[in-house]
Amino acid sequence: MLMLTHVDLAQNPVTDLAEADDETLARAFVECDERAPRIVWERFSPMVRRILRRSLGPAVEVEDLLQDVFLRVHQKSPGLRNPKAFRAFIISIATFEARHELRRRWVRQKLGFKYEQASSLELRVVHPDPDGREALLRFYRILDKLNARDRTAFVLRFMEGLELTEVADAIGVSVATAKRRLTHAWTRIRLQVERDPYLVDYLVPLEKGSDP
Repeated sequence: MLMLTHVDLAQNPVTDLAEADDETLARAFVECDERAPRIVWERFSPMVRRILRRSLGPAVEVEDLLQDVFLRVHQKSPGLRNPKAFRAFIISIATFEARHELRRRWVRQKLGFKYEQASSLELRVVHPDPDGREALLRFYRILDKLNARDRTAFVLRFMEGLELTEVADAIGVSVATAKRRLTHAWTRIRLQVERDPYLVDYLVPLEKGSDP
């Protein structure tokens, strides 16, 4: 059950919920304020879409998963005990959905179903530069070698720019464990990037943010 420690929303209504902070929006969402779902979607769906796309790869259709994330946000919101952590709560659900999809993909591959890489037409939309398209494909082939938890941790830390504590919360481990997973993932990725002529030039800018 949500623990409300401030004045109830009914006693202190927010005139413009779109301008409210995340904590106030979370309280309105849990209290079933009819304005809240649209504002939650507008505020957080770009971030969630980005996390899903970066986790799953170029040109992967994520709109159904995006809807699933916000359905789960709605279903699980009554258990939100800290409204100040609403953004972290949504990130953790998005990360869970991404990991679930990655594991589902892995099972399908083990059962002999082919994982279809993005077509050249799809990638022309995602990345118009030919060398950039090839580098993107090669990079995600490297990410495909990581397990789902390490992969999503890497995406959150090095591509999404989350703090280490936020990554740990999102994947449900301690900070020390998150750091170990990130160090392991980074070591594997760095080794393979160094060997790839399409990717080696990206290594220096990537290393600038590589400290777990």
